Amino acid sequence: MPDPVRNVHAALEHIAHPWQPHRVASVNNYDLKAVKLLGEFVWHKHDDTDELFYVLSGLLRIDMRGHSGEMTVELGPGDVYVVPRGVEHRPRAQEMVTALLFEPSGVVNTGNAVGSTLTSAVHELK
Repeated sequence: MPDPVRNVHAALEHIAHPWQPHRVASVNNYDLKAVKLLGEFVWHKHDDTDELFYVLSGLLRIDMRGHSGEMTVELGPGDVYVVPRGVEHRPRAQEMVTALLFEPSGVVNTGNAVGSTLTSAVHELK
């Protein structure tokens, strides 16, 4: 039996707190996660995988730092950006942002900053 049809906007209505990813669907070994973002996230990196952000609403800034210095990208509704594996980054939003993340199943949201107060298991939508 195929998975049920899921509506991303309806899924976001069930998310009460920012920085808590909720699995919308899985394809092969990847998860599509809906998330609300507000405030500053912790600096972190994912050594083994890229991380795709797709902004649905709001303005998301992603600060990055590495060998080539520091930079910030700004994403608005409809924008997609891939943070390359191994790049230290910190998403931040002054007002509520809704977004989708696409990354391998099992990826911890805080990457190498496990144990942060913002570390969250992936929640299943109800």
